[in-house]
Amino acid sequence: MKRFWKDLKEHYRYALYSAKSELKSEVANSYLNWIWWVLEPFCFMLIYTFIFGYIFNTKEPFFSAFVFIGLTAWDFFNRCLTQSVKLMRNNKSIVTKVYIPKFILLISRMFFNGYKMLISFGIIVAMVIFFRIPLTLNILYVIPIMITLFVLTFALMTHLLHYGVFVQDLTNVVTIVLRMIFYMTGIFYNIETRVPERFVGLLMHANPMALLLSSLRKCILYGEAPDMKWIGIWFVISVVIAILGIRKIYKNENSYVKVI
Repeated sequence: MKRFWKDLKEHYRYALYSAKSELKSEVANSYLNWIWWVLEPFCFMLIYTFIFGYIFNTKEPFFSAFVFIGLTAWDFFNRCLTQSVKLMRNNKSIVTKVYIPKFILLISRMFFNGYKMLISFGIIVAMVIFFRIPLTLNILYVIPIMITLFVLTFALMTHLLHYGVFVQDLTNVVTIVLRMIFYMTGIFYNIETRVPERFVGLLMHANPMALLLSSLRKCILYGEAPDMKWIGIWFVISVVIAILGIRKIYKNENSYVKVI
């Protein structure tokens, strides 16, 4: 892991520059520019709020904010994992000519998607003010929750980057699996009140995204303390998965160039 921290220190500027350049290029030919990064999740929030809040008559306090918090965190997680599968092939012109630690490409994608998520969190702050949601000191739990989300996302990305080089159809598999997890995570419903009690513990503890999203809502919307025991457990699990993934990348990075 010493090599990892050394490479991260030497190349993190590239990750920042790469993410910044791609953000600029994405909106270069768009009339609304960065506003699309706000409109997209906001429109999905309106759609889900209408469908589940009015058609299915979901009774949840601050339901619009409830849905938007879930969509914001999920969108970051989903985009990072999906994009990591073909990351090596999409950066073929770089990795075949210049040596760069392959995990730096993952860091760049996290910066890219993280910036968009930061804008969405600005909307969440506006919604908290608009709905006059009372805040408590439990809001500070957002910090360890988000750190766990970042570590978990990076950990899974390392393995998807590796297997994405060798398995052509992995993107399709990942898309299907993520869609299944999406509906099991409680983006637009409260698992603790909508799911039979005997399955709540299983979903919340076996699905880290369900745990993290529920925890974010508890400390932001309801002033409650999250289950830090299980958040800590998933943080440790994520660190272990990340270490295994980084070692796998270092071991096989010469093979990646030959395959792509």
